[in-house]
This record gives sequence, C-alpha cells and structure tokens, in this order.
Amino acid sequence: MNRRFFWLVIICSIGVLLWNRQESDWVPVRNVEATQLNAEEQVTVSIFEQVSPSVAFIKNAALQVDWFSAAYYEVPRGAGSGFVWDSAGHIVTNFHVVYQAHKIDVVLSDHQTYSAQVVGVSPDHDLAVLKIDAPSELLKPIPLGVSKELKVGQQALSIGNPFGLDYSLTTGVVSALGRSIQAMTGRRIFDVIQTDAAINPGSSGGPLLDSSGRLIGVATAIYSPSGASAGVGFAIPVDTVNRIVPQLIKYGRVKKIGLGIVLAPDNVGDRLGIEGALILKTLNNGPADIAGLRPTQRNYYGQIAFGDIIIRLDDRDIRNNEDLSEYIEKHKKDGDPIEIKFMRSGKEYGTTAVVRDLDAL
Repeated sequence: MNRRFFWLVIICSIGVLLWNRQESDWVPVRNVEATQLNAEEQVTVSIFEQVSPSVAFIKNAALQVDWFSAAYYEVPRGAGSGFVWDSAGHIVTNFHVVYQAHKIDVVLSDHQTYSAQVVGVSPDHDLAVLKIDAPSELLKPIPLGVSKELKVGQQALSIGNPFGLDYSLTTGVVSALGRSIQAMTGRRIFDVIQTDAAINPGSSGGPLLDSSGRLIGVATAIYSPSGASAGVGFAIPVDTVNRIVPQLIKYGRVKKIGLGIVLAPDNVGDRLGIEGALILKTLNNGPADIAGLRPTQRNYYGQIAFGDIIIRLDDRDIRNNEDLSEYIEKHKKDGDPIEIKFMRSGKEYGTTAVVRDLDAL
C-alpha cells in the first residue's frame, strides 16, 4: 500500500509540473480582422477587375535559318501588351512591339494563345492593329475616354505585362500634357501624355486608364537611363488612337494628309535666320504646286533661290516644321481647304490649297 501511494504521489507531482509549464508557455491567439478597403482602393480594385480581361499579352517571334541544316526556327524577339479594341477581334498595341515579327501570338485572359495577323501599322504614331480569332465572350472592348479633357494631377492607371508578368497594375497621376516624343521613323508624336504610373519593358502597348476605367492613352515609352521605370512614362493620347486605329482597320495604313512639300530642316532655317517652314521641293501637281507655292531651286546663274516660307496656316502661326506638321495632322482631313500665308523675296503673300491624301496622288 505504501508503495502504491508513493508512486501515486510521484505521478501527480509530474502532472502538476507539466501543467504549470504548459500554462507558462501558452500564448493567446490574436483575433484577425478582415481587410477593409477605403473608397479609393475599392475604385481601383473595381477598375482592375473590370478592365484586365481586356488586356492582352503579345509575344513577338522572328524566323532564323540554321545555315548548317537549312532548317528554320523561331527566335523570341520580345514581348509587350495590347488591349481589345472591338468584338471583331482587333487588338491594339505599339508598332515597336510587333516590329520585324514573323510570328505574333496573343494571350488573352483565358490564358489561351491565339495566332495574330497584322491588320495595319502606323510607325509614325507607334501604333499597330492585330486580328485574332477568339471567342466573342472574351473580347471585351475598353470604353474610350477623351484625352483633350485631361487635367494634370488626375489619376492614371496602367495595366500591362511588364517583364512578362501578366496583368500587373500600376497607379499614378497625369504628370504633364502636350509632350512630344520621337517615333522610330524620326517623326514627332504630338500631345503625348506623361505619367508617373510605372511603365516598364513589356508594358508597352497596354492601356492607360482614368479613374472611371476609360481608355485615355496607350503606354508607349519611358524615360530612364537604367531602362526601368523612373517615374517618367509616356502614352499616346486616346484622341490620336481613336483617329488612327479606324484607318488602320479600314485601309491597313494611315492616310498621309499634306500639301505635297518637302521642307528644309529647321537647323537650316535657324542658320539663315528664317522663322517659318522653308519649302525645298513641291510634288508635281500636288496641293502646294497647284496653289502656286514655289520650291527652292537654282536660278540662271547657278545661285540658290530660296523657296517660299510658310508662316501661317489658317489662324495658326508657323514658326518651324513641327508647327506645320502638327497643325495639319490634328486639324485637317483629305479634301479640306487651308489658308496659307507665306514669304517670298521679303514680301508676304497668301493663297489657298486643298490638303490631300499624298499616297493617292
């Protein structure tokens, strides 16, 4: 009996020690609260959920030949972003995303890959339109906004595929308006939107949105010494996109509206002290030729006789070549009349021309 009592005391003592240790090591579990989004976050989340199914991942591949076996093989050239333009399967992206591509694939929100055909390109505006054959329920066009009504400081959201990471969202503001950047062709793209919403390699061609989820621009470039986002990104304004894309779909190209003239480089005019656009050549039977404008040429003695200098189009003063190109591109279409003021031999004259589609002449 004493022995049983002894072991009972030992067992009870060990149990008390273990209980005390468990009590001392016990840590209470904190309650977890559900995340509460503020109003601005709710709007951002809603826009992303609404628009991201309309964003596409674009893969660009080129064909190369193995000179030893004479076999062709695909080499990835790069990747970018794009977005659904309409329910017919047209996809809008940047020209530089599909430049020199032999094969283009588009990945939509269902993660299926669709072979794409190039419908039309505008290198001068860094825009391209592709066509895919995808189920209509996946083709959700993004509502269009108006870029001319944008204000510096308003919210801007960018959705794209930076570095191949699909469906990435960055947010920022419209940092500046009326910028101009140089396209691959050397031509200027006007009225470009500057934003601090991060635009990285692979984001090019993706949509820039306002706080209502409407398209206000197409992400196209960044300014960065390192090649990564430095808070200075650029987007082609939707007003330009809405003017160019329908032409690419209908004609496969953009009508080159103009006067049929070749202008002297601005640095030549600067050296000569000329303010305006100096005409070097005129297209035979082109709008400027018909209107009586004179090109630069050599006189009977072999001396250079400078051509007419355009100083005003309608009510717009022309100080350089960019002023002339911008005015015609933004305000004129095929068949529109245009009032021209020009200088000839130190005197001012005026005439009227009709701008034309130069490719059709």
